[in-house]
Amino acid sequence: MKALRIHEHGEPSVLRWEDVPDPVAGPGQVLVRVIGASINHLDLWVRRGMPGLKIPMPRILGCDGTGEVVALGEGVGGIAVGQAVVVEPGYTSADSDEVRAGNDHLAKDYQIRGEHCDGLDCELVAVDSKYVFPVPDGLDPVQAAACPLVFLTAYGMVVSRADVKRGETVLVLGGASGVGSAAIQIAKDLGARVLATAGSEAKRGLSLELGADAAIDHTKEDWGKEVRALTDGRGVDVVVEHVGPATWRSSMGALARNGRLVTCGGTTGPVVEVLLPHLFIKNLSLFGSTMGPRSSYPYLFERLADGRFRAVVDRVMPMAEAARAHEMLEKREIVGKVVLVAEG
Repeated sequence: MKALRIHEHGEPSVLRWEDVPDPVAGPGQVLVRVIGASINHLDLWVRRGMPGLKIPMPRILGCDGTGEVVALGEGVGGIAVGQAVVVEPGYTSADSDEVRAGNDHLAKDYQIRGEHCDGLDCELVAVDSKYVFPVPDGLDPVQAAACPLVFLTAYGMVVSRADVKRGETVLVLGGASGVGSAAIQIAKDLGARVLATAGSEAKRGLSLELGADAAIDHTKEDWGKEVRALTDGRGVDVVVEHVGPATWRSSMGALARNGRLVTCGGTTGPVVEVLLPHLFIKNLSLFGSTMGPRSSYPYLFERLADGRFRAVVDRVMPMAEAARAHEMLEKREIVGKVVLVAEG
């Protein structure tokens, strides 16, 4: 089969679409022909290299996607050959209370495809059967490939960590990004008022289409003042952050008393500054969040299938052109997600 691999860290030019041995479904596994695999910022970080993280080379990239089951390993039931399935981005080998409760992401050995093991940017992949589930009727598998990681991450931030309530005001940074677009929709579904930020008119327009009540230009130095004006000076109850240093100060300043900021990463860098008097005088809470509970998939994919939630796919590209897709994402030319397909 063909696979998109890196043999060293570096620029997009290190990506290779090359021949590798076909995987085989072992006991408890299914062999899946990949239909689509989305690009996430994690793919960029793995390709570039992350401080303190050693990734065995070569590595097949790709956190999440969809495919068609082509073979069943020994002992697998409840799944049929020919079935279209979603392949979950995270996995664990542990059998723990967290796993049994559907909170695999809290297990001590929780890992993510494309980072801790080979991923889905390839023609065939063998995965444990418990980490695939049917693509719901009415949902296109290519569109569905854009959903697992970002919607799971957004659910973990908005629901599991920030515990957003009906009537609260939520500020979503980067509303046209994968995580941002999902967070807008989930927060609105919970009954929150949603403000979003984006760096272009087109991206702000998309944020409004997805349900945001207002969209703010975060390229302006004083964009935080607009948040205050939209909340009559009170500030917001929750900030969904994943931009980092470029927006952090204004994000913190946008919080109302007893507000919560939740972050899953920093696309503009890893280091931010926290002013302690501001933190404790306003009784603020900061939450880190990685992924989310797999028990949320029925809620998420039911809404994706019936149209209440929307996958934002900027374009579909061949995996052989992944280097160009990485470049476009790094230059912020993408609105939503890019889905890679093995053929075409």
